[in-house]
Amino acid sequence: MAKAVLFDGPGCIGCRACEDACKKKYNLPPIEITGATDLPAEPTSSNKSYTRPAELSAYTWIKVRITEIDDAKGFRRVHTLRKCMHCVHPTCVAACPVGALYKDENGATVYDDKKCIGCRFCMLACPFGIPTFEWDKPISYIRKCIFCPDLLAEGKPPACVTACSKRTKCITIGEREEQLALGRKMIADGKGKYVNHIYGENEVGGTNWLYLSEEPFEVSGLRTYNSTVLPANFKDKYWGGNWGDLTNKLGTEPVAADAERAMQAVPIVLPSVAIVMSGLYWVFQRKDKLSQENALKKGSKGVTK
Repeated sequence: MAKAVLFDGPGCIGCRACEDACKKKYNLPPIEITGATDLPAEPTSSNKSYTRPAELSAYTWIKVRITEIDDAKGFRRVHTLRKCMHCVHPTCVAACPVGALYKDENGATVYDDKKCIGCRFCMLACPFGIPTFEWDKPISYIRKCIFCPDLLAEGKPPACVTACSKRTKCITIGEREEQLALGRKMIADGKGKYVNHIYGENEVGGTNWLYLSEEPFEVSGLRTYNSTVLPANFKDKYWGGNWGDLTNKLGTEPVAADAERAMQAVPIVLPSVAIVMSGLYWVFQRKDKLSQENALKKGSKGVTK
């Protein structure tokens, strides 16, 4: 049976233990907290947000997004997670021409870099904009949360869920229907604490990561099938959300079928495209290296004089 995770937004304190656990399990660069800029793609570029790093990258597969709100209710912070939603009908799987992405029996959307040719169609297809690319490597792969399928196969929770269970327990795992029932009960018992909607129950046909929130999901940068356009001055009240275009609403139907039809029209020339792209990368990297070496030589001559 497919597993699903329920994230309790109001219960999250932003400790980022989930981020740290993911990085340790997959040997990714540690969380950037001090402000140093030596880790690839990790430091935040926004001085108005505590979200670090600012976005997902090949080195960060899950992150706590912190949105600061200052309105009539007062100043407060809202937490949500930015990561792969593990769609029930994943569009990335339908878009991949070589089967590098697939859905396993436990609900995880898994990635096999041994099959990947670097076409990045999955990045274009994902309705949540999740997959990232190793832009700094000549032989590059897609990276994203894979739901710790090895742990799920052993009947264990993912690393992030285990880490959270030792702190706030705001991330829980179970069968999808059970998690949906739990979410509905929390909303009912919350007496107005939660928005009356479970994010991921219906979006794009459903996801295996489900969210609860005390604020409209749009406030923290998430689009729902019933998204509303926020006021013109919402950026003055909500900081760090990285909203994008909220007018582009998600549907309730799976979009994988559209991707499958599109992929049927793609000729089988992608391996050649991948080789050409890698070759161009090497050429440009070599050109930059030679330019740097020439600049250093000129500099050293100037010093000698």
